[in-house]
Amino acid sequence: MATSTYYRDSRSARYTILFAVPLLIGYEVLALALHDAGGGVRNGADVLLKSLFIGLGGVRGLLVFNIVLIAVGAWFVTRDWRRHPGPLRLSVFGGMLLESAVLAGVVGVVVGTMTNALLQRLAIGQLGEMDIPTQLMISLGAGIYEELLFRVILVGALAAIGARIFGWTLRTAGITAAVVGALLFSAFHYIGPYGDPLELGSFTFRALAGLVFSGLYLTRGFGIAAWTHALYDVYVTLG
Repeated sequence: MATSTYYRDSRSARYTILFAVPLLIGYEVLALALHDAGGGVRNGADVLLKSLFIGLGGVRGLLVFNIVLIAVGAWFVTRDWRRHPGPLRLSVFGGMLLESAVLAGVVGVVVGTMTNALLQRLAIGQLGEMDIPTQLMISLGAGIYEELLFRVILVGALAAIGARIFGWTLRTAGITAAVVGALLFSAFHYIGPYGDPLELGSFTFRALAGLVFSGLYLTRGFGIAAWTHALYDVYVTLG
Protein backbone atom coordinates (compact mmCIF):
# COMPACT_ATOMS: atom_id res chain seq x y z
CA MET A 1 0.00 0.00 0.00
CA ALA A 2 1.57 3.27 -1.15
CA THR A 3 2.14 5.90 1.52
CA SER A 4 0.21 8.55 -0.41
CA THR A 5 -2.77 6.19 -0.86
CA TYR A 6 -2.76 5.28 2.83
CA TYR A 7 -2.56 8.95 3.88
CA ARG A 8 -5.53 9.84 1.66
CA ASP A 9 -7.68 6.85 2.56
CA SER A 10 -7.02 7.05 6.31
CA ARG A 11 -8.35 10.63 6.32
CA SER A 12 -11.48 9.76 4.33
CA ALA A 13 -14.83 9.75 6.12
CA ARG A 14 -15.55 6.05 5.68
CA TYR A 15 -12.27 4.97 7.25
CA THR A 16 -11.95 7.62 9.96
CA ILE A 17 -15.54 7.20 11.20
CA LEU A 18 -15.66 3.40 11.03
CA PHE A 19 -12.26 3.28 12.76
CA ALA A 20 -13.76 5.17 15.72
CA VAL A 21 -16.78 2.85 16.10
CA PRO A 22 -14.99 0.22 18.27
CA LEU A 23 -14.05 2.99 20.72
CA LEU A 24 -17.70 4.02 21.00
CA ILE A 25 -18.91 0.45 21.48
CA GLY A 26 -16.17 -0.39 23.98
CA TYR A 27 -16.86 2.73 26.03
CA GLU A 28 -20.64 2.27 26.11
CA VAL A 29 -20.39 -1.44 27.00
CA LEU A 30 -17.92 -0.73 29.82
CA ALA A 31 -19.99 2.21 31.09
CA LEU A 32 -23.13 0.06 31.15
CA ALA A 33 -21.36 -2.82 32.88
CA LEU A 34 -19.79 -0.58 35.52
CA HIS A 35 -23.10 1.20 36.09
CA ASP A 36 -24.85 -2.12 36.67
CA ALA A 37 -22.04 -3.07 39.05
CA GLY A 38 -22.86 -0.07 41.21
CA GLY A 39 -20.79 2.74 39.67
CA GLY A 40 -22.07 5.83 37.95
CA VAL A 41 -18.99 7.56 36.58
CA ARG A 42 -18.94 8.50 32.89
CA ASN A 43 -16.70 10.63 30.73
CA GLY A 44 -17.45 14.33 31.22
CA ALA A 45 -17.74 15.15 27.51
CA ASP A 46 -20.21 12.28 27.12
CA VAL A 47 -22.31 13.64 29.98
CA LEU A 48 -22.23 17.19 28.59
CA LEU A 49 -23.28 16.19 25.08
CA LYS A 50 -26.06 13.92 26.24
CA SER A 51 -27.27 16.34 28.91
CA LEU A 52 -28.03 18.92 26.22
CA PHE A 53 -30.39 16.47 24.53
CA ILE A 54 -31.83 15.13 27.80
CA GLY A 55 -32.53 18.68 28.96
CA LEU A 56 -34.55 19.31 25.82
CA GLY A 57 -36.36 15.99 25.55
CA GLY A 58 -35.90 13.96 28.71
CA VAL A 59 -35.33 10.24 28.15
CA ARG A 60 -36.42 10.68 24.53
CA GLY A 61 -33.67 13.25 24.16
CA LEU A 62 -31.08 10.54 24.83
CA LEU A 63 -32.68 8.42 22.11
CA VAL A 64 -32.56 11.39 19.76
CA PHE A 65 -28.86 11.88 20.55
CA ASN A 66 -28.06 8.29 19.65
CA ILE A 67 -30.11 8.48 16.45
CA VAL A 68 -28.46 11.76 15.43
CA LEU A 69 -24.97 10.39 16.18
CA ILE A 70 -25.55 7.25 14.10
CA ALA A 71 -27.37 9.07 11.30
CA VAL A 72 -24.72 11.78 10.89
CA GLY A 73 -21.91 9.23 10.90
CA ALA A 74 -23.73 7.01 8.40
CA TRP A 75 -24.42 9.99 6.14
CA PHE A 76 -20.74 10.98 5.99
CA VAL A 77 -19.65 7.38 5.38
CA THR A 78 -22.25 6.87 2.65
CA ARG A 79 -21.45 10.15 0.92
CA ASP A 80 -17.75 9.35 0.92
CA TRP A 81 -18.38 5.83 -0.41
CA ARG A 82 -20.47 7.19 -3.28
CA ARG A 83 -17.78 9.69 -4.21
CA HIS A 84 -14.98 7.12 -3.95
CA PRO A 85 -16.49 3.66 -4.46
CA GLY A 86 -14.49 0.57 -3.65
CA PRO A 87 -14.07 -2.09 -0.93
CA LEU A 88 -12.67 -1.34 2.49
CA ARG A 89 -9.10 -2.55 3.03
CA LEU A 90 -8.15 -4.03 6.39
CA SER A 91 -4.56 -2.93 5.78
CA VAL A 92 -5.68 0.70 6.10
CA PHE A 93 -7.32 0.06 9.47
CA GLY A 94 -4.21 -1.84 10.60
CA GLY A 95 -2.01 1.07 9.57
CA MET A 96 -4.27 3.52 11.38
CA LEU A 97 -4.11 1.46 14.58
CA LEU A 98 -0.32 1.22 14.40
CA GLU A 99 -0.02 4.94 13.67
CA SER A 100 -2.29 5.80 16.61
CA ALA A 101 -0.34 3.52 18.97
CA VAL A 102 2.95 5.16 18.00
CA LEU A 103 1.52 8.67 18.16
CA ALA A 104 0.05 7.99 21.62
CA GLY A 105 3.54 7.26 22.94
CA VAL A 106 5.00 10.27 21.16
CA VAL A 107 2.31 12.59 22.56
CA GLY A 108 3.19 11.71 26.14
CA VAL A 109 6.93 12.24 25.63
CA VAL A 110 6.63 15.44 23.59
CA VAL A 111 3.94 17.14 25.66
CA GLY A 112 5.54 16.10 28.95
CA THR A 113 8.92 17.42 27.82
CA MET A 114 7.40 20.70 26.64
CA THR A 115 5.52 21.17 29.92
CA ASN A 116 8.58 20.44 32.04
CA ALA A 117 10.65 22.80 29.90
CA LEU A 118 8.15 25.58 30.54
CA LEU A 119 7.40 24.94 34.20
CA GLN A 120 9.95 22.41 35.52
CA ARG A 121 7.12 20.41 37.04
CA LEU A 122 4.19 18.29 36.00
CA ALA A 123 1.03 17.90 38.06
CA ILE A 124 -0.92 14.66 38.00
CA GLY A 125 -4.71 14.52 38.01
CA GLN A 126 -7.12 12.37 39.98
CA LEU A 127 -7.75 9.64 37.41
CA GLY A 128 -5.41 7.29 39.23
CA GLU A 129 -7.72 7.32 42.27
CA MET A 130 -10.32 5.30 40.31
CA ASP A 131 -10.20 1.51 39.83
CA ILE A 132 -8.64 0.14 36.62
CA PRO A 133 -11.89 -0.77 34.78
CA THR A 134 -13.28 2.72 35.43
CA GLN A 135 -10.04 4.32 34.27
CA LEU A 136 -10.11 2.27 31.06
CA MET A 137 -13.74 3.24 30.46
CA ILE A 138 -12.92 6.91 30.99
CA SER A 139 -9.94 6.55 28.62
CA LEU A 140 -12.08 5.15 25.81
CA GLY A 141 -14.67 7.85 26.45
CA ALA A 142 -11.98 10.52 26.26
CA GLY A 143 -10.99 9.23 22.85
CA ILE A 144 -14.46 9.16 21.35
CA TYR A 145 -16.44 11.87 23.15
CA GLU A 146 -13.76 14.46 23.97
CA GLU A 147 -12.48 14.33 20.40
CA LEU A 148 -16.05 14.57 19.11
CA LEU A 149 -16.84 17.57 21.33
CA PHE A 150 -13.56 19.49 21.34
CA ARG A 151 -12.17 18.66 17.92
CA VAL A 152 -15.01 17.78 15.54
CA ILE A 153 -17.60 20.18 16.94
CA LEU A 154 -15.57 22.96 18.61
CA VAL A 155 -12.40 23.16 16.52
CA GLY A 156 -14.32 22.39 13.34
CA ALA A 157 -16.87 25.11 14.05
CA LEU A 158 -14.25 27.70 15.06
CA ALA A 159 -12.18 26.99 11.94
CA ALA A 160 -15.28 27.29 9.73
CA ILE A 161 -16.29 30.58 11.38
CA GLY A 162 -12.81 32.00 10.98
CA ALA A 163 -12.61 31.06 7.31
CA ARG A 164 -16.15 31.84 6.17
CA ILE A 165 -17.18 34.75 8.37
CA PHE A 166 -13.88 36.52 9.07
CA GLY A 167 -12.29 35.60 5.77
CA TRP A 168 -9.13 34.13 7.33
CA THR A 169 -6.96 31.73 5.38
CA LEU A 170 -7.46 28.04 6.15
CA ARG A 171 -4.10 27.96 7.94
CA THR A 172 -4.91 30.98 10.16
CA ALA A 173 -8.41 29.71 10.90
CA GLY A 174 -7.08 26.24 11.74
CA ILE A 175 -4.32 27.49 14.03
CA THR A 176 -6.65 29.89 15.86
CA ALA A 177 -9.31 27.22 16.29
CA ALA A 178 -6.72 24.72 17.55
CA VAL A 179 -5.37 27.14 20.19
CA VAL A 180 -8.79 28.22 21.47
CA GLY A 181 -10.02 24.63 21.44
CA ALA A 182 -6.95 23.47 23.37
CA LEU A 183 -7.48 26.05 26.13
CA LEU A 184 -11.15 25.12 26.49
CA PHE A 185 -10.26 21.42 26.41
CA SER A 186 -7.83 21.90 29.29
CA ALA A 187 -10.25 24.04 31.31
CA PHE A 188 -12.95 21.37 30.93
CA HIS A 189 -10.97 18.97 33.14
CA TYR A 190 -11.40 21.24 36.20
CA ILE A 191 -15.20 21.42 36.07
CA GLY A 192 -17.67 19.25 37.96
CA PRO A 193 -17.46 16.92 40.98
CA TYR A 194 -14.68 14.82 39.41
CA GLY A 195 -12.71 17.80 38.16
CA ASP A 196 -9.07 18.15 39.19
CA PRO A 197 -7.81 21.00 41.38
CA LEU A 198 -6.71 23.81 39.08
CA GLU A 199 -2.91 23.86 38.84
CA LEU A 200 -0.68 25.59 36.32
CA GLY A 201 1.31 22.44 35.56
CA SER A 202 -1.64 20.19 34.74
CA PHE A 203 -3.47 22.98 32.89
CA THR A 204 -0.43 23.63 30.69
CA PHE A 205 0.08 19.92 30.04
CA ARG A 206 -3.53 19.44 28.97
CA ALA A 207 -3.56 22.60 26.87
CA LEU A 208 -0.47 21.40 24.99
CA ALA A 209 -2.00 17.94 24.62
CA GLY A 210 -5.19 19.54 23.32
CA LEU A 211 -3.15 21.49 20.80
CA VAL A 212 -1.50 18.27 19.61
CA PHE A 213 -4.84 16.46 19.34
CA SER A 214 -6.30 19.40 17.42
CA GLY A 215 -3.37 19.25 15.03
CA LEU A 216 -3.92 15.52 14.59
CA TYR A 217 -7.61 16.04 13.91
CA LEU A 218 -6.96 18.72 11.30
CA THR A 219 -4.19 16.78 9.55
CA ARG A 220 -5.02 13.11 10.14
CA GLY A 221 -8.75 13.06 10.80
CA PHE A 222 -11.11 12.17 13.63
CA GLY A 223 -10.41 8.43 13.83
CA ILE A 224 -6.65 8.66 14.39
CA ALA A 225 -7.06 11.60 16.79
CA ALA A 226 -9.64 9.64 18.81
CA TRP A 227 -7.56 6.46 18.99
CA THR A 228 -4.36 8.37 19.79
CA HIS A 229 -6.13 10.13 22.66
CA ALA A 230 -7.69 6.91 23.97
CA LEU A 231 -4.47 4.89 23.74
CA TYR A 232 -2.47 7.65 25.41
CA ASP A 233 -4.88 7.60 28.34
CA VAL A 234 -4.69 3.78 28.44
CA TYR A 235 -0.89 3.96 28.51
CA VAL A 236 -1.11 6.31 31.50
CA THR A 237 -3.62 4.02 33.21
CA LEU A 238 -1.55 0.87 32.76
CA GLY A 239 1.86 2.53 33.08
